[in-house]
Amino acid sequence: MSATLSTQASILQPIAADMEAVNHLIRQQLNSDVPLVNQISEYIISAGGKRIRPMLVLLTANAHACQGNIHHTLAGLIEFIHTATLLHDDVVDESSLRRGRQTANALFGNAASVLVGDFIYTRAFQMIVAVGDMRIMQILADATNVIAEGEVLQLLNMHDPDVNEARYLQVIRSKTAKLFEAATQIGALAAGASAADVEAAAEYGRSLGTAFQLIDDVLDYSGNAEEIGKNVGDDLREGKPTLPLIYLLQHGTPSQRELVRTCIQNGDESHFAAILDAVTSSGALDYTKRAAEQAAQRAADAIRGWGNSQAKESLLELCAFAVGRNH
Repeated sequence: MSATLSTQASILQPIAADMEAVNHLIRQQLNSDVPLVNQISEYIISAGGKRIRPMLVLLTANAHACQGNIHHTLAGLIEFIHTATLLHDDVVDESSLRRGRQTANALFGNAASVLVGDFIYTRAFQMIVAVGDMRIMQILADATNVIAEGEVLQLLNMHDPDVNEARYLQVIRSKTAKLFEAATQIGALAAGASAADVEAAAEYGRSLGTAFQLIDDVLDYSGNAEEIGKNVGDDLREGKPTLPLIYLLQHGTPSQRELVRTCIQNGDESHFAAILDAVTSSGALDYTKRAAEQAAQRAADAIRGWGNSQAKESLLELCAFAVGRNH
């Protein structure tokens, strides 16, 4: 077992029984009278994934001694919101590979993927209503709205080589970090944590989500397709100006900058080898990784004041996992 996998197993250890209950609930809640909904839902859920967002709900709730099983429902619906965004993302990005398998849109078509994504979204909101906590409903409604805004903002940024770091980080905060933040907030709320601890949980989630996305940006240029479960170079093909390219546009040689501008504008992955060499030699990947490490450190610092528990230790381990992973 690699160090990364053993770390993930260590993180999961305190919530193994909880995760089993959540996985059962997910399959139960995805049941539909429409066969195609069941088929696509099962295909997506059986692909696995790291389940980071439900883990965050469970760990944050357990760090505050949550009673009952409300955190299981919250963890399941957070995964549903995430899964729905993936189905829609893959259609928008015209992606063909996720988690090492064909994307649902590649296998079942765009229309089916979008519509089943809608089904999963709405099922999540049925579960939110069943929970019946107005504060939790507000957080999840706001988060889902912000995620949608982030998707549109990313669409506006595509093929635009003039996107700066601030604009790009805004996309990350909206598109990725917001759901991490919502997961940790509702986990803390479900456990009856203090207002200060709920805010600390929100900061932890925001910063951890930022770290995860920045490392994803690094892996799109330095990862292995089999390990990361998607095609390396997808960001370049989609014309996405992620942080490594933004750094290179500011600090690269004139010829490197011109090449990056052209590739972003045209979504041209044919020069991927040259771009990879440039983002490596210029320090762009190192810069992005340092930014991820700083975000992970902010996450860890946010919860230092919480009482000692296995769950808190797992949350701190997750900060290290976020920046040390290869997938």
